[in-house]
Amino acid sequence: MFKPLPDVRRLAYFLRRPGELRVILRRTEYGLILLAAVVGVLSGLAVALMSEISSELHQLIFGIFEGERLSSGDVDGIKILIAPIAGGILLGILFLILRTWRKKPMIDPIEANALHGGRLSLTDSALVAVQNLISNGFGASVGLEAGFTQLSSGLASRVGLLMQLRRSDLRILVGCGAAGAIAAAFNAPLTGAFYAFELIIGTYTILSLAPVVVSALVATVVTRLFFGDSFVIDIGEFGRTMPTDYLPAVVLGVFCAIGGILIMQGVSFIEETARKSSISPAIRPAIGGVAVGLIALVDHRVLSAGHGALHDSLDIDMTVPALLSILALKSVATAISIGSGFRGGLFFASLFLGALLGKLFAYSAPFIFHHATMTPVVYSVVGMSALAVAVIGGPLTMTFLALEVTGDFPITVLALAAVITSSVVVRTTFGYSFATWRFHLRGESIRSAHDVGWIRNLIVQRMMRADVKTALIDTPLEKFRKDFPLGATQRVVLTEETGKYAGIVLLPEIYSTSQPQDDDEPLTLASFARYKNDVLLGTMNAKQAAQMFDRLEAEALAVVNNQIERRVIGLLTESHTLRRYSEELDRRRREESGEI
Repeated sequence: MFKPLPDVRRLAYFLRRPGELRVILRRTEYGLILLAAVVGVLSGLAVALMSEISSELHQLIFGIFEGERLSSGDVDGIKILIAPIAGGILLGILFLILRTWRKKPMIDPIEANALHGGRLSLTDSALVAVQNLISNGFGASVGLEAGFTQLSSGLASRVGLLMQLRRSDLRILVGCGAAGAIAAAFNAPLTGAFYAFELIIGTYTILSLAPVVVSALVATVVTRLFFGDSFVIDIGEFGRTMPTDYLPAVVLGVFCAIGGILIMQGVSFIEETARKSSISPAIRPAIGGVAVGLIALVDHRVLSAGHGALHDSLDIDMTVPALLSILALKSVATAISIGSGFRGGLFFASLFLGALLGKLFAYSAPFIFHHATMTPVVYSVVGMSALAVAVIGGPLTMTFLALEVTGDFPITVLALAAVITSSVVVRTTFGYSFATWRFHLRGESIRSAHDVGWIRNLIVQRMMRADVKTALIDTPLEKFRKDFPLGATQRVVLTEETGKYAGIVLLPEIYSTSQPQDDDEPLTLASFARYKNDVLLGTMNAKQAAQMFDRLEAEALAVVNNQIERRVIGLLTESHTLRRYSEELDRRRREESGEI
């Protein structure tokens, strides 16, 4: 009888016991790198599959030829109008189904890494990818990058959870998924890697460098095996640059920052208007589809992500009115698409709009900057990076994109100058990227993917002492002294007959105060009570508790169940809070540096 090879039996054994496989993988950094390579393969396949489905949908719905881009192809006018409406109706039906099935809100990779330690639902990620495909496939003015990163990060999170990875490693693996997705989508491994560092992981460490880069490289190779060079942005001949070109690049960065802020506020305005209206969320995408279809009848280059239109704008000389027209129409169509409920991202749209803005700036630059030598194509590349960083964030990400698109270091330095300018202007005037701005509108105080979830998990109820010394507030002082002799405890929590919190007394103060004279008002226990109205809630986190201690200059505060009943459930001291906070902070630092 045939017997399985020992290595096969050993592999099957570990696959049935992922916990033991995790131990072996974590003995060295090679284990995490191996998992990152697996994630890179999955990310590359996900990008290839979604791209193929989107291409097939464009051919089926709009009747374009194989290899032809929707935004630059020859499309019938009736299909241009009807397709976005049909896609909106389909999304509305899907929304009604999901409303009864999926109650929890879907989270993206940034939120997962910031608040949930890299835990991301694969089911939700697949649903987002399907919604993105419907939106893009039926012509809505959105790109597929949101679906790429969501699905790839979801797959990475599932792999990490199967391997039972610790929190820090799981966050890195989610970043590997996003890195692979962006690298494969643009045939740009460095761009994908730094997209993960700046936007998904929130920090760069030596420990995360190798896994993220490996995932980006593997995903790029896998996708190119399926699609060849179809993802490459070809900018053609771009000429030479001179030191005198830095000033125009910086000024262009300012204009791109303003443009990025206007786009983000436009999307938010449409979303807010839709929320305040009486229109059902299930109907909004169809209404948005009507608007997008009408705009596309004017200029069909606003459809979908705009790959074909971007290449045309780089290759073809366009008049100023034509540039202004497509710039305005694409901006409005993108804002309406996302604001009305179509699922997608602004990554490629911001590149397209940045290229248009850069080319438009190129026509006026010679009249203002007489010594500028940049060609319109170079202005387009610089504008792509500067507007993308205003909307998406990630200065190094967009700088490396310029490098990998052009392969020219002088142009990359110009892009870096514009990117830094745009990033600083947006950060100081607006303060958010598109993703973090949407978090802000939802009430989340997330500025990046930096891990703050552990702070929220370190809550007062987990740190407090439950064995609290309590006494009724109307207890006579003599009886109180008998019940609590000096040295028995440091503080006692006072309560009313109903159990409601009434304050805290310090035992040394009770014993250090002399008895009043006969004509003076006798002292009561209530006269020693402190912090009568100041309490902690069990749901507060360590940071909130520390802020309250600092504001009240208190050494300890009572913890109550809620602000209505105010029933005492514990006591928390400032010293213990700061010690636990410091321990957790040090633990995260050591995890990021690979010390544990």
